[in-house]
Amino acid sequence: MKRVSFIHAADLHLDSPMSGLKHLPPSIFKKLQESTFEAFTQIVDMAIFHAVEFVILAGDLFDGEDRSIRAQTRFRKEMERLTECGIAVFAVHGNHDHMDGRWAHLPMPDNVHIFSHEVEVVKHIAQNGTSVHLYGFSYPKRHVVERMIDQYNRGNGADLHIGILHGSFEGSNDHVQYAPFRINDLLEKDFDYWALGHIHKREIINTQPPVIYPGNIQGRNRKETGPKGCYLVELDSSGAKTEFLEAAPVIWENEEIDASKLKSYQDIYEVCLSLIEVKRQNRKGTILNLTLNDVGLPDHELRSITNGELLEFLQEAEADEESFVWISSFTVNEKRMWNKEKLAYESDFFCELFKTADHFAEARESALPLYAHPLARRFLGELNNDEKRRIAEEAEALLVDLLYNSEGH
Repeated sequence: MKRVSFIHAADLHLDSPMSGLKHLPPSIFKKLQESTFEAFTQIVDMAIFHAVEFVILAGDLFDGEDRSIRAQTRFRKEMERLTECGIAVFAVHGNHDHMDGRWAHLPMPDNVHIFSHEVEVVKHIAQNGTSVHLYGFSYPKRHVVERMIDQYNRGNGADLHIGILHGSFEGSNDHVQYAPFRINDLLEKDFDYWALGHIHKREIINTQPPVIYPGNIQGRNRKETGPKGCYLVELDSSGAKTEFLEAAPVIWENEEIDASKLKSYQDIYEVCLSLIEVKRQNRKGTILNLTLNDVGLPDHELRSITNGELLEFLQEAEADEESFVWISSFTVNEKRMWNKEKLAYESDFFCELFKTADHFAEARESALPLYAHPLARRFLGELNNDEKRRIAEEAEALLVDLLYNSEGH
């Protein structure tokens, strides 16, 4: 049976500036600055170890349109390592590193094929004789809103067909629309595998044929949580075997601690320390967004948590650790002294307040004027559903606490 193995990665964002993170200790910030390069080196290591036939890079190889000499040099070094092992590379540029930028061009080794700004097909003959058609295009400019999927057409003369597409679902509200497509558009092309890029969350959209977003190779902010890496794919005409391989040296995570049974500051401190030690076992750097729920301490002990003292103590020992666990954000949710359902039943005012909060959390458009401002949106980005829900719940709790306590409960 004709078969081929390859690595599918996307959204490398090499040399990402890690904007907004300069408040971190210098040693941790430096590790973050190097993390995209380290992750990519790890992916190349895995491609060589598994002796794959080729590597697919589905867009946003570099973080910006004016890609730095440093990023290009590091990228070319990894391409040369693959060349020495006889591994080909098929890559497209996406909206971040589109072809209309201005940069000093460094030539790439002959094993690297960068797709042009129009959909093209490249034929590759594997060492075992399997012939593969790979289809793709690079962004000619930053904003590609056309349905480029309509230009993908399966050709004759190959055993396997792989589509490479940097784009997003048509009609999706979570991301800006680039090269939009529908699932049926992909399936109708009768390809054997779709190597997608652009969405930083790892997801298998379809299994037969595989339609896969591998996510980005390194999380760069608190929204990009969990393990990051690439897919190892073994493909033949009957289907594919896929395996996710971790590559990111630094992981962002969200964690919640139920503090309802913790009776003192010391109890909470020890539970946090225990969590840090558990996280340290992964032997990677971890940046943690930590939430304490249902905290019911006396006011004098609670202040030692809410004023930032606890966070400072937890951060002190982490700056010089190789496998650090850095708590980047620390949220304290105090124990509620009121019952939401009971208040809604007894009070028309509270009932209307809860309905308003729910409406905000479920609204398709942001209800916050700041996020609706065209200039602010360039820097803030859209709120996702979880963020809307969190803002609504925090505002709801704050208002109810103020009103509930003012009435002498």
